[in-house]
Amino acid sequence: METVLAARWSAHDSRLAIAALLGIAVVVLLITWAKLHPFLALILGSGTLGVVAGLGPADTVTSFTAGVGSTVGSVGLLIALGAMIGALLADSGGADSIVAAFLARVPTRRLPWAMALVAAIIGLPLFFEVGVVLLVPVVLLVATRSRLPLLLVGLPALAGLSVLHGLVPPHPGPLIAIDALEADLGRTLALGLLVAIPTVIVAGPVFAAFISRYVAAEVPAVLIPAREPGPVTAGGEGGGVPADAATGTAAEPSHRRPGFLPTLLTVLLPVVLMLLRAVGELALPAGNSLRAALDIAGTPMVALLAGVLVAIFTLGVRAGLGRRRIADSVGGAPALIAGILLIVAAGGGFKQTLVDAGVGDLIGELAKGAHLSAIVLGWLVAVGIRVATGSATVATIAASGIVAPVAAGLSGTDLALVVLAVGAGSLFFSHVNDAGFWLVKEYFGLTVGQTIATWSVLETIISVVGLISVLALHLIL
Repeated sequence: METVLAARWSAHDSRLAIAALLGIAVVVLLITWAKLHPFLALILGSGTLGVVAGLGPADTVTSFTAGVGSTVGSVGLLIALGAMIGALLADSGGADSIVAAFLARVPTRRLPWAMALVAAIIGLPLFFEVGVVLLVPVVLLVATRSRLPLLLVGLPALAGLSVLHGLVPPHPGPLIAIDALEADLGRTLALGLLVAIPTVIVAGPVFAAFISRYVAAEVPAVLIPAREPGPVTAGGEGGGVPADAATGTAAEPSHRRPGFLPTLLTVLLPVVLMLLRAVGELALPAGNSLRAALDIAGTPMVALLAGVLVAIFTLGVRAGLGRRRIADSVGGAPALIAGILLIVAAGGGFKQTLVDAGVGDLIGELAKGAHLSAIVLGWLVAVGIRVATGSATVATIAASGIVAPVAAGLSGTDLALVVLAVGAGSLFFSHVNDAGFWLVKEYFGLTVGQTIATWSVLETIISVVGLISVLALHLIL
């Protein structure tokens, strides 16, 4: 095989390989050493890649701009709509309703499992950092009231948030990979949920039960809710947490908290619509009127737009927020995720530069010669870039762009599995160059060593179990 590859290798191939390595190296160094924002790092990395690969300055700019435009036009709209649902969920107190409904009825011994489930549900429309901020007061209160180890309660919540963030659309990472690989969103969503179940279980309650015996963490006194919680709602053996004080914050007097069922249905609506579209494509014949309706309703932009409109009513109007507060919540969401949108846009430009320079085709030929599947290749590339840059989004962008030519021609199911493999690889071993590492460290009052032993290992478990689950589905489907 080495002889065949050597015979086919040309000076142009060497130039493309050097260009790819230099482009990625520029991004890595600017993010890790120079502490430059990933948006600027991706622009400069794209310029380096294009010029060294022989595209020339003008064509490099054209390629990068085209990638930015196509990415913002597809992925950017979905991220913005998802953020609007998440903002209404947080501002209305809907997240509190979900938490209270679950935890007020859960026995103490099952609280770690309940926290994983609550985090997974809340994590559907919320970005990881927002989910952490919302759930930390819950975790601290549950640990304090139940007298369970903090990590036994907290790690399952982190696992639920992280898995949903990395594997399930409409989060930015999966959307980027779906766009780059031209995978079907509904099918990826369905398979992503299948992969998420065992991954959350192993990385969450199972790992937490083990590591909490060896790593002791105390609830940070400065983060303990100042308000004394009210009476405990009946909740089975071991009690539960106060229904009105699940987050440890006083209920806002100017509006009523949305009910559990309307909130849950609102959060799940876009997911259900996209899943129904995937089911229709598999179960109904082409030309069927029901399938045509499901195709429209399950289109990602339509499904998320429907979710926003329903959320305005269920989480806004019915909760008594008022038109001004609803407008502020919905209108402020894009501003909160502006940094993410910039990274995603620049990532689309970086990916397009890779493709137009021919780097993707070169990687594809090498992978075929080495008999390396697109699933394994996508995971390995994402792992390398994640460890180097600390950014799951940057890892997903680069890996999906590189693996796209290898995945060309695969079936819809296999394309979805490649997306999930890239997502799993992008979560591998979060450490000191990842903002999430420091967020977890400070909120849980851990040392750097304890954070590595808990959070970093948890992320690695998610990545490995996710890959194993994807490979298992590949054998079955």
